Amino acid sequence: MMYWLLLIGVPLLLGLYAQFKISSAYQKNVQLGSRSRITGREAAEAVMASAGISDVEIVEVDGHLTDHYDPLNKRLALSAPNYRGASLAALGVAAHEAGHAIQHKQGYAMMKFRQVMVPAVQIAAPITYIFLGFGFFFLGSMFKVLLPIAIAALMVMVLFQLVTLPVEFDASRRAKLQLVNLGILGRDEMVGVDETLNAAALTYVAAFVSSLGNLLYLLLAFTGGSRNEE
Repeated sequence: MMYWLLLIGVPLLLGLYAQFKISSAYQKNVQLGSRSRITGREAAEAVMASAGISDVEIVEVDGHLTDHYDPLNKRLALSAPNYRGASLAALGVAAHEAGHAIQHKQGYAMMKFRQVMVPAVQIAAPITYIFLGFGFFFLGSMFKVLLPIAIAALMVMVLFQLVTLPVEFDASRRAKLQLVNLGILGRDEMVGVDETLNAAALTYVAAFVSSLGNLLYLLLAFTGGSRNEE
């Protein structure tokens, strides 16, 4: 029971806290307009132009915080409030995604490694989610047989999320630097950007901690089961 609380319960609480932080930080700063009145789309375009990037398409997408950079198609996608809005949150998120485009252009090593892992993650992710979501209840006697497969899949996920951390932190660093250097935001306005991007970064930390906790829990179940059989 204690192992479950430490390896599953604590990461779960951290994840809930991270979701609360990003939601509250974004909702607060999306209501604070920037003095420049530059939209998120214009900010992303300016940040990329400063790095000599002119071949990345900026598009508007549906959803809430669905913003992302697609390196395969060289497409930067911004949700409507961040594409059209001129808030501190919108500019921070847009510049962050532009930071990923800069990483791509400059061949940032951790981003390249992350992209190489994508095919493996596409296989590992559904195995992990199905096993963790239903394995304990429906696999019965097959649980121990399939446990090594679940552990291997979760190892891939943990490594992927670990590599994601420096990629996200670096993109935020680039975003904050360029927003000030390009005169898009004043230094006093960066408080809202910092709050938004730091909260977003916490969600990636929480995802890594959660997966790591699940992995350690499964490893304990595997080693414990092996000892019992002996």
